[in-house]
Amino acid sequence: MKLLLMTLIVTKVAFSTPEPGIGEVKAKFVEAGIEWNSIDKVNWPEYPYKPEVEFRIMHSENEIYLQFHVKENGARAMFGYDAGSRPYTDDCVEFFMIPSDRDQSYYNLEMNCVGHGTFDYGPLGGPRYRCGDEIISQIRRESTLGSEAFGTLEGPQEWTLTIAIPKRLYAQTDLDLTNFSGRTVKANFYKCGDDTAVPHFLSWNPVGSPKPNFHTPQYFGEIRFE
Repeated sequence: MKLLLMTLIVTKVAFSTPEPGIGEVKAKFVEAGIEWNSIDKVNWPEYPYKPEVEFRIMHSENEIYLQFHVKENGARAMFGYDAGSRPYTDDCVEFFMIPSDRDQSYYNLEMNCVGHGTFDYGPLGGPRYRCGDEIISQIRRESTLGSEAFGTLEGPQEWTLTIAIPKRLYAQTDLDLTNFSGRTVKANFYKCGDDTAVPHFLSWNPVGSPKPNFHTPQYFGEIRFE
């Protein structure tokens, strides 16, 4: 069965400074009318739970901006730090992308519901590098659930995570990668929770692997940067 290829256009916006505050980023999402996209593909029937998850994305000359909005039953945040964390075991949102057309390395950003996580890169099947705090600390983020690990919460939960990623961080494997404008790249967006009360694995573009696995660039969709 041929899987659907999702596509979207990433609107380009302008700020008065190269790295605006998260408050400015949140306001710009609204001001620019950036649309939400659903992360709603249940790829593995044995994991049917589907919280309500949506994301939106835009970019400026210097950065990529993401905003995730989640409604779910319960929430888990065991990690209140980046390096050494395992965000995918918490309630987690993820952004995977192949930024270069000269290098097939893909980058995976994984953040739990309080905005802590990992930023890794490398090719499929090859050595992958996990960035340390000196890199991850350059990724600005803010969650409506705060930034401290709280363990688990029960009952209906709703949270929004806003993220600003400097584009220079994607030049780890392609030093000539300085401009995203006008380019189409492969990417996917995910929501998971491996060790939550009800494990779940949702994606934006469908994934055709036989069991849960997001490290599948062959199933990425396409995003085009204005």
